[in-house]
Amino acid sequence: MKLAMKLITPFAICLVSAVPGLPAAMAQNDEATLRELKTVLWQQAYREQDTALLGRILHDSFKMIDGEGGHSDKQNELQWVAANAWNPGEFEYRIERLDIYDGKFAIVAGKGLATDYSYSSSNVLIKEDGRWQAVSSHVSGYQKH
Repeated sequence: MKLAMKLITPFAICLVSAVPGLPAAMAQNDEATLRELKTVLWQQAYREQDTALLGRILHDSFKMIDGEGGHSDKQNELQWVAANAWNPGEFEYRIERLDIYDGKFAIVAGKGLATDYSYSSSNVLIKEDGRWQAVSSHVSGYQKH
């Protein structure tokens, strides 16, 4: 079995690199996935108190730094979402930066705009087993309107 994998892997790499545009198409798919994750799914998890969805978004090693410099991890975030309804009224997350590195690391940063407040955030994500997950978030610049 190991021999077969050693033979198949170089063949698969050659096949992927021989198909024009395939890496670009994969990058576009990753970008679309990350955009949906950040602008739709993440806020959906908080709004609907969906800890299962949030659990899939956050990597087990997830750490967050809030606007006051406080720290949180995945378990704290899941507990908070389960206990707190989030209804910001109208809400939009505007991505200002989306960079993918080596097809497995990404930075997504932008502004959250709610009915009566706004904030800036940056997120670091990794791709493991074909799935993007957040390993770090930082929120700052919270302003009431």
